[in-house]
Amino acid sequence: MTSRNQASTHQSPYAMGYSEEFLSLLERRSAETVAFHLLPHLRSGMKVLDFGCGPGTISVGLAKAVAPGELQGVDIEASQIAMAQAAAQAGGHDNAHFQVGDVTNLPFADNTFDVAHCHAVLMHVPNLAQALAEVQRVLKPGGILSARESVIEANIFEPDPQGCLAQATVTFSQLLTASGGRPNLGKALKSVLLEAGFRDVRATASFEPFSEEADRVFLQGFIRNWFFSPKMKAPAIKYGLATEEDFAAWGEALDTWRAHPGGFAAFSWGEAIAHKA
Repeated sequence: MTSRNQASTHQSPYAMGYSEEFLSLLERRSAETVAFHLLPHLRSGMKVLDFGCGPGTISVGLAKAVAPGELQGVDIEASQIAMAQAAAQAGGHDNAHFQVGDVTNLPFADNTFDVAHCHAVLMHVPNLAQALAEVQRVLKPGGILSARESVIEANIFEPDPQGCLAQATVTFSQLLTASGGRPNLGKALKSVLLEAGFRDVRATASFEPFSEEADRVFLQGFIRNWFFSPKMKAPAIKYGLATEEDFAAWGEALDTWRAHPGGFAAFSWGEAIAHKA
């Protein structure tokens, strides 16, 4: 079994990394909280692909929804697969199976799955057209693709003294774009999926709120320990996107936000349900 500490020390091509802090964000997510748009479409006996499955916290909920059907999870990172396997075993989800895999070259036959799901994955795939073509290949005719991707430009921090946290968000978007990512793909999902040949695309939008005390404490710690880490600060400063003074001001603004009794934040997302022609 791979521990979170082992995963955090491994080098990976995934732009967000697998630090202890980022894994803590991934592990907060479940099928109920982030795949709510897909759950009404799932039926017992379906065969589901969860690509970019990460530590499996979403996958196990999907597996439960289609039991005794089958869930296959793939991720490019071996440490995440080990964590997903452990999560499935701990929850008794014998119908969930995981393996290392790349969405641009999936290890499955044509017309295999009733449903393909991803959360915050397509925004990190350099060759998006190839990935979507591969997903279509493994879906059965009429099969469902469910995607949820960020709209970072619409994230909310309130209060935000001098717009500091908005500035930090812009810098993060620039870093993500520089690594080949698409920080606002969520708002373009409908057009992207139609252009890729999917039909009957239904697009929605939602927010991931941080309002309760525990959630705000978590988010403050996550930003401090992840976005303000040397791994994130160094390229931002090196490429002239921010200065040490900027990061110091953003840290003060973050502390002000956290201490304010009315402090509220929310991550913005776009979702889509689409069908293979």
